[in-house]
Formats: sequence, C-alpha cells, structure tokens
Amino acid sequence: MRQKPTLRIPFGILALIVVLALYALGVAWASQWIGQWPVPVQAVVYLILGVAWLLPLRPFLIWMETGRWKA
Repeated sequence: MRQKPTLRIPFGILALIVVLALYALGVAWASQWIGQWPVPVQAVVYLILGVAWLLPLRPFLIWMETGRWKA
C-alpha cells in the first residue's frame, strides 16, 4: 500500500482516458466493415469488443496503485 501521493494515479487516469478513446475510435472506424456482416455476427463481434477493453484494466489499476504490474 502506498504511503504518500504519487503521480502514477493522475498520469494513469489520463493514459486510461486516452487509450479508451483511441480504442473507441478504432471500433467506430472498424464498424464500417462490421456493419456489412450478418446481424448475429455483428452482435458477437460487438460483444467481444465491448468486453475486450476490460482485460488489461486490472493490471493497469494495480500498477497505478502499487507501481507493480501484479498484485
């Protein structure tokens, strides 16, 4: 547990916002092709893309709090 304030948290939050915005823009850009696929396939792809951004979130939040990538 950290005992004093660190710049990892504000920089981490800014990085998280930037990366998520870029991810959202990438998905929006890809939607021009995804939109041409059959609706059930689109649903699966958007479900996967909607959950995929969560995968790196836990290690990133651990790093922001502790400075290490693993708990």
